[in-house]
Order: sequence, then C-alpha cells, then structure tokens
Amino acid sequence: MLKVGLTGGIGAGKSEVSRLLVASGAVLIDADKIAREVVEPGTPGLAAVVEAFGPEVLAPDGSLDRPKLGSVVFADAGKLAALNAIVHPLVGARSAELEQAASDDAVVVHDVPLLAENSLTPLYDLVIVVDASPATQLDRLVRLRGMSEEDARARMAAQATREKRLEIADVVIDNDGPLEGLSERVGEVWADLERRARA
Repeated sequence: MLKVGLTGGIGAGKSEVSRLLVASGAVLIDADKIAREVVEPGTPGLAAVVEAFGPEVLAPDGSLDRPKLGSVVFADAGKLAALNAIVHPLVGARSAELEQAASDDAVVVHDVPLLAENSLTPLYDLVIVVDASPATQLDRLVRLRGMSEEDARARMAAQATREKRLEIADVVIDNDGPLEGLSERVGEVWADLERRARA
C-alpha cells in the first residue's frame, strides 16, 4: 500500500486533483468529508461539540450549524484549538479504519487540507502539493465560489504559506493553468504512484 498525503491552499484545485486520482484508481480518504461525518446528529462528536460550545451552535433540525460554529472558532485561536482537539482524533480514527479496509496494493490518497499546518508529513510515504499562485487562488475563490475578496484573503491567510507547503512536497502539481494541462500532469503523477505502489 502506498500512503499519499494530498494538500494545497484553498482555491488551488486540490478537489479536482483528487477527483482525477480517484478516476485513475486511487482510494480516497477525504479528511473534510470525515470531519463532517463525525459531527452528524447522534454522534459522540456532535455531543462533545455542543458540550464545549453550547446548544447555540446547533441548527433548528439538530444538526451542526457550521457557519455559526465557524464564526465562533475562527475569531478565537483558543476555541479553534478546542474544536480541533474534539474533531481531529475522531477524523484520525475513522481515516485509519478506511485505510485498513483498502487492498494491500492500493494507492491510498489522504486529502488533508491542513497537512502542512498540522505537521502530518510523517504519516505518508509521499506528499503531493497542488500549487497555484495566490492571485489564481484569489480569483477562483471570488469568481467561482462567490466569496468576497476580504473573506477569501482571510481564508488564505489562515492557512500555511505557499512556501511552507512547497517545502513539504515530494511531488508538486502546478495548477495555475487550464484544466487540460492538469489532467495530463495528474496522469503522469498517477503512473509514478502506481510504480511506487508495486515496488
């Protein structure tokens, strides 16, 4: 099994790269998706979040009001750390379960937005960084995701710097250009990953 960490700044195109890798045959473990699953209604994760932050972080239907919780934790480093202390161990345990279920010769891609920030490189055989210039990231966030420029810049600033991400990269996928070039580059990377998995 080849364990690959996949990361990139917001708006760099990591989701598109993970989609192309899955289409090639990778087993994807998506940390963001799991982070949502572990705080679904009825889970111990949601109970712990409500205990820490109060019932006002719940939506009327009993689910987690993510924007509300976000407005609380992103304004306070201590509260963000408290949330991470609840969610990260649950995500780690679920990721490990999914990894163990994959076949021995699988290429398992862990899509981890905060890989650089949380110093997680030792967990993987190889780290792929999807890279785009800050100008490209900003343009995509404003134009494609409808964020205000101020919000987009704040989200970018909350992440590791481009330099820090590139420092941890074993493989860099440049995604500053058009999508056609991206498919070709991911195809090359996939061929390399398959070779490594077989080695």
